Amino acid sequence: MYKFSEKIEANSAPASAGVLAKLQEDILTGQMKPGEKIIEQRLCERYGASRTPVREALRQLELDGLVEYILNRGYFVIGMSDQDFEDMFEMRKAYEIQAVKWAIERITEEEMESLEETFEFMEFYTMRNDTEKMQVINAGFHQIIYEASKNRMLQKLLTAFQNYLKYKNPEVVKEENYFSTLLEEHRAIFKAFTDNSPRDGALAMEIHINRAKERRCG
Repeated sequence: MYKFSEKIEANSAPASAGVLAKLQEDILTGQMKPGEKIIEQRLCERYGASRTPVREALRQLELDGLVEYILNRGYFVIGMSDQDFEDMFEMRKAYEIQAVKWAIERITEEEMESLEETFEFMEFYTMRNDTEKMQVINAGFHQIIYEASKNRMLQKLLTAFQNYLKYKNPEVVKEENYFSTLLEEHRAIFKAFTDNSPRDGALAMEIHINRAKERRCG
């Protein structure tokens, strides 16, 4: 069961996972530019890692489409264009709508309690305007829905989309009324669960993702 309060200690994750996360962030935030040649030794020095986890991370990012390997030349950054981000929001919307409908139909009592608890924390930290906590809670709210959908492939896809899209215009979280607006969007989604209405859940989720795209992509 996903709980927003659960945090993975840095030293508990494989070295390759830590390097992957850092490298992915550097690419998606534009610190590493499209077309830039990737020098393994520089990455080892930058992340304080050996060549093995760096190479493993690069292979994964190649599968993810963020870098490309050119024979006899090495790895180069591909990154994500504005159009890529916009397309990903549209893909996420379609999958989120299906996930919330299935989740409302399939959610267990324990998962419902976890969703309710997470929403209550969302209300609390919105009042405190705690940006760091709210970002974790927001992700956790959606993760509970993904798990409640009882579809592992859907959960994997949506988790990946969520991880990528958080890097698009991250400064948006500093805008006035950002979290209070986010709270009301999640309130509508949560109400659909308490009302046991997949139709209302689908509509609330569609509105939420559309607005998220507007906030992040303009």
